[in-house]
Amino acid sequence: MPAAPAAARPDPGTPGQGTADEPSTEPTRVPRHFGLIYASLMIAMLLGALDQTIVSTALPTIVGELDGVSHMAWVTTAYILAATIGMPAYGKLGDLLGRKAVFLTGIAVFVLGSVLAGAAQSMAPLVAGRAVQGLGGGGLMITSQAIIADLVPPRQRAKYMAPMGAVFGLASVVGPLLGGWFTDSSDWRWCFWINLPLGALALAICAFGMRLPRRPVKVVFDYAGFVLMAAAVACTVLVATWGGNDYGWTDPLILGLAAGGVVAWVLFLAVEGRVAEPIIPLSVFRSRIFNISTLIGLLVVGVGMFAVVGYLPTYLQMVYGKTATEAGLLMMPMVVGIMSTAIPSGFLISRTGRYRIYPIAGSVVTGLAVFLMSTLTMDDSIVLVSAYVFLMGAGVGLLMQTLVLAVQNDFPAAEVGTATSSNNFFREIGATLGTAAVGSVFASRLTDRLASTLPGDATASVGSSRSLTPALVHALPAPTRSLVVDAYQHALTPVFLYLTPVFAVGLVLALILPEKPLAETRADAR
Repeated sequence: MPAAPAAARPDPGTPGQGTADEPSTEPTRVPRHFGLIYASLMIAMLLGALDQTIVSTALPTIVGELDGVSHMAWVTTAYILAATIGMPAYGKLGDLLGRKAVFLTGIAVFVLGSVLAGAAQSMAPLVAGRAVQGLGGGGLMITSQAIIADLVPPRQRAKYMAPMGAVFGLASVVGPLLGGWFTDSSDWRWCFWINLPLGALALAICAFGMRLPRRPVKVVFDYAGFVLMAAAVACTVLVATWGGNDYGWTDPLILGLAAGGVVAWVLFLAVEGRVAEPIIPLSVFRSRIFNISTLIGLLVVGVGMFAVVGYLPTYLQMVYGKTATEAGLLMMPMVVGIMSTAIPSGFLISRTGRYRIYPIAGSVVTGLAVFLMSTLTMDDSIVLVSAYVFLMGAGVGLLMQTLVLAVQNDFPAAEVGTATSSNNFFREIGATLGTAAVGSVFASRLTDRLASTLPGDATASVGSSRSLTPALVHALPAPTRSLVVDAYQHALTPVFLYLTPVFAVGLVLALILPEKPLAETRADAR
């Protein structure tokens, strides 16, 4: 197919109903040196995902050294907020400009943020560095997946996308472990310095070895949409993060942020329907595959998985008396579970060209795992807990990248970055809201349980539910410690049961997910 003129982009058509980008006759084999390029994409994906969690175990040391306990939450929030805001922008710019330049920019921004954070001598520069890191990290996660779409036909893409999903799961578990190890054995600043050689390696390989289609078009960036989206995401994340924790739900600040978020979302949608190159085109919502896949990712992976993973390590420390390192290692069965299903299912999808059964199976397995976790008691062995964690990972491995693949397969090459980033964007929003909702319900239940079971003379020594730490609990007298652990157990595990309807909805959505046979060749978007 001849290249489109520079002055006009080809009509993308309607997703799922055929497009102007007909499949090309390009061979189905991957490009030369793809293994090296793929390794650099995996490194970039790992770095972007890892830095969401790597500072969690280092935070007490960081805030102690920099005297910034009042700003502790911002070290994590700044990264997640910036990454979420940056995702749609990277996806859109990759479609408009070509993904190589955008990807290299993302790596450079991420490395710059790592330098700023690693060199910080106070909390303000550290938070600023984390925000810059997030802007780059969001681009690494999105553009890595979109580059695979540029280089590999959909039919063969599944076996390459699956390990990326495993890397994302690995990062959620290994991040806290690595952060703790750097802090204990050397210096917390290595949480950031480690990104420099790895980022430089990925940058060099992709700069000199990657050949991608260019998009010779006039770029009209959606600045108004970007600003409104940033405001909407910021308000949403801050309400979810601060509400019920730093501020009460009826606090004027929370109410103001909530109102501002609603207004920003409404204005954002209004703008997206009018501009020439919207950052999230409303046309993507005409695709049933996009809508259903995104909802499954938001509910099952975002709300469900991240909420469970966020609280299990502390549960292991509180109830089973494990150290932070031991609790992190006990989450490794989840990574094994992800890899044990993601990689085989990726090869099977590439062989058959069919993917619909895997989100169905993944929704069933993850729902079953969370239900089983809700039945845990203090008498259950740690082996049983690990088995449930493995089962959770196995379900996620069937889901995560399969949903991204389904979305990419329903859009022309000229829009695959926007579709990929939009899918990931809403999943991140779901993860933020889900974790906040679970935390709020759990904290309320724990407060009530402690108030009803602790004797009056023990209440002062325990403090509030939000100030409980494993070290504090294990230092309590044996009778009081037993009551606190029992309260923690009875406060958290029923919350897992409350999540089972979320997975049930995910299963219903998976059952109605349309299946579009995977294309044998790359679409010609040039």
